[in-house]
Amino acid sequence: MRLKKVGPRLAGGGARSAGFTLLELLVVVAIIAVATAGVSLSLRDNSQTALEREAQRLAVLFESARAQSRASGTAVIWRPTADGFRFEGLAPGALPTHWLEAGTRAATNAAVQLGPEPVIGAQAVDLLAPGTTEAQPSRVLRIATDGLRPFTVQPATPP
Repeated sequence: MRLKKVGPRLAGGGARSAGFTLLELLVVVAIIAVATAGVSLSLRDNSQTALEREAQRLAVLFESARAQSRASGTAVIWRPTADGFRFEGLAPGALPTHWLEAGTRAATNAAVQLGPEPVIGAQAVDLLAPGTTEAQPSRVLRIATDGLRPFTVQPATPP
């Protein structure tokens, strides 16, 4: 005589079906949603990181314009505008003329002389993050040179 193998029985006497319960599926979906939200929030670019990227980019653009000025022997001047900035003395389209992050702006309208002399005067530009006022020094970065060394990015010191 052979014994017949029977699957597990529920309290009511019926056989349990293979699969997941609705509650188990909801728990898994909730865990995935929380993990996805955590990852997306950690990947967001905050305004300080965006400002640092803009400042590094402007320092590189200054050095590029300075090198082009020395190579061509023509004066190059950087000026902020209402919607970005411009490099006077270079061919149109030679360098970018806008900020990567909308709302970024220079704290002053002062021009920066970038050449053609190898030694330029000490100069600095303060960049403000979008929505920043001059009363929030933590959201201001300075791009500066002593005239001899390359432009560098540093925290702006309050006046």
